[in-house]
Amino acid sequence: MKLAEFFTSHPNQLWHLAKQMGVDYAVGPLAREENGLRPWDYMNLLHMKQRFENHGIELLVIESAPPTNKIKLGLPGRDEEIEWMGQLITNMGALGIPVLCYNFMAQFNWFRTSTTTRTRGGALVSSYDHSLMQNAPLTEAGIVTEDQLWDNLQYYLERIVPIAEKAKVKLALHPDDPPISPIRGVSRILRNAEALQRAIDLVPSEYSGITLCQGTLATAGEHIPDVIRHFAKQDKLFFVHFRDVVGTPDKFHETFHDDGQTDMYEAMKVYYEVGFDGPARPDHVPTMEGEDNTNPGYETLGRLYGVGYIKGLMEAAAAERRKSSAGIQDGIAVQ
Repeated sequence: MKLAEFFTSHPNQLWHLAKQMGVDYAVGPLAREENGLRPWDYMNLLHMKQRFENHGIELLVIESAPPTNKIKLGLPGRDEEIEWMGQLITNMGALGIPVLCYNFMAQFNWFRTSTTTRTRGGALVSSYDHSLMQNAPLTEAGIVTEDQLWDNLQYYLERIVPIAEKAKVKLALHPDDPPISPIRGVSRILRNAEALQRAIDLVPSEYSGITLCQGTLATAGEHIPDVIRHFAKQDKLFFVHFRDVVGTPDKFHETFHDDGQTDMYEAMKVYYEVGFDGPARPDHVPTMEGEDNTNPGYETLGRLYGVGYIKGLMEAAAAERRKSSAGIQDGIAVQ
């Protein structure tokens, strides 16, 4: 496993802290428009990649995209958005950036009803209570059905997967968060492992797989070790968001990495069991004492805690894997 962090496109404190913690891999956004260059233009991506490399960090994932809402809703102008996505993927391939994390959540991305829920020690986390959305108004998109989204996803994949294959860039589809449908009249179709499987089967390709967001799929009631094995055996596990929650799709809150409903050590052992060697990053961390919560889920102290916890799990899982392998070899030698 390649432990990564999600960084800004330009150096800040976290870039230095990450190196001090031994994190050598980056998940990056698209940089802002500079000198008339769009965020997904080749030179803009090149400059960002070079900034990381000059800091001793390898950029493995872009977790951002040009506008895509017309693609998701099937609106006029979607072909232009697909063209922009194609340009991003082509430029990523030319620069050797191997993974694009994308989603198919229309109108709004990950969604919460609170970003100030108290958890252990008074730390702040995000939470979702579906009962609070029952009387919420529709968005300007009105009613968006699941059938519409599935049709639009197929239309998109039929056009974008061949570009990814040519560029040799892996498309890592993120599940819908929260995994509940609809929200404000907008359906959410990628709510569990079965739906993710259906999605990547629409246009089969070795370059079309998933981002395994543990928190989202744990919310959906999935057994994370089983999900890891299911997608890893198909070579469809491209990227991991390592986080946890407590609750169900109707009502849940995020947690510290060691305080949720998933056996995180068991999950880590399975990543080593299946030989996962892709990027993984902590995600949606608590806001801790002394932080102002201006960027919920992405303040600094919780990330430091998460990285340390994950590194400990990695070391323990690797040691157990070595011990297990040695035991098998000893058994064969005896025979």
